[in-house]
Amino acid sequence: MNSASGVQADPDCVASFQELKLGKKVKFIIFKLSDDNKSIIVERKAETATYDEFLKHLPKNDCRWAVYDFDYKTPEGDRNKIVFYTWLPDAAPIKSKEWYTVNKDALFRSLDGIGAEIQDTNYDGVSYSTVLKSVARG
Repeated sequence: MNSASGVQADPDCVASFQELKLGKKVKFIIFKLSDDNKSIIVERKAETATYDEFLKHLPKNDCRWAVYDFDYKTPEGDRNKIVFYTWLPDAAPIKSKEWYTVNKDALFRSLDGIGAEIQDTNYDGVSYSTVLKSVARG
């Protein structure tokens, strides 16, 4: 899928997402723009990770997209949703925030099965309790 600026998601992005969604072989994936800003690539993926371990991989000074297989409990039982993150930290360069905002759809539209979407600029906004409130109501 192309974005307005011509950026495309690398085929490995979708393949990795399928491992997470269907195979349950991956707990999270972090995506980034390639160094030449022409494609979206997988930066990191993990087969197992706690939510706090996942958050440690979101950089303090640059933007990323990510998906996390979010597990939570309800009175009806255990649940999970695949959550898509657009991470735009306050300390990131303005140009990076612009690129990640403009090109999000090139990745987002290629990932079928997202259960919730979070966009934030600080770690409080992506804390487990904050994300839990979002996924539990949606």
